[in-house]
Amino acid sequence: MKITFLGTGTSVGVPMIGCKCETCISTDERDRRLRASILIEHNGFYIVIDTSTDFRQQALRLGLDSVDAIFITHCHADHVFGLDDIRPINFRTGKAISCFASERTWRDIHQVFSYIFRPSGYEGLPKLIPNRIEGAFELFGMRVEPLEVIHGRLPVTAFRFNTEKSWAYVIDCNVIPDETLAQLKDLDLLIIDSLRYREHPTHLNLEKTLKYIEELKPKQTLLTHMSHDFRHNLLSGQLPEHISPAFDGLQIEI
Repeated sequence: MKITFLGTGTSVGVPMIGCKCETCISTDERDRRLRASILIEHNGFYIVIDTSTDFRQQALRLGLDSVDAIFITHCHADHVFGLDDIRPINFRTGKAISCFASERTWRDIHQVFSYIFRPSGYEGLPKLIPNRIEGAFELFGMRVEPLEVIHGRLPVTAFRFNTEKSWAYVIDCNVIPDETLAQLKDLDLLIIDSLRYREHPTHLNLEKTLKYIEELKPKQTLLTHMSHDFRHNLLSGQLPEHISPAFDGLQIEI
């Protein structure tokens, strides 16, 4: 299994429009962060978690020409506004793409993208196969466990994946409930939200993220959904050896 970080940035991306801070003017490519998303390659299948606002750019940069499934964590702009950009993949393959999300997320998607689901006869619309997540399921030879985390007051879907190794993707949250914490034990890899140094009302800051990591004790952790508060090289030097900031284009084998 291979994981590619398509984007590791927060909702406004890095650099941020109009900002001249050291991170936003940095020439280090690891400080240039598109909106958060990952690609999973497993058994010849391609799965995207969240079609970010930058999905078109991310797909072109990677040379992505096929997607077999999409997982949506929640229906905020930076995580779903690239959904319309799956159309060229539909055109190329002639197939609809299976899309997995919670009931709450599907309700929001139907509001934001109502034109996709209204009968129109127009063939140029995105073609999705909606799948409502209700519990753990098997897909492409791996077990997928949806887990709930809290993003302010909004429930967001985190995912645990189990094959020969176990890893999890936990994004856009400021609270991980006790039940979910219990299900995030014994991980080989944890990918987790870490927005900035200061506290935030809907995201984990670095201090809270490190506390959760200490409690969960994954073998390796990669931080994502990072703002321009973090310079990659400086943050790397502040973290223990088993914790690292991810960066756009990073590829890891599980």
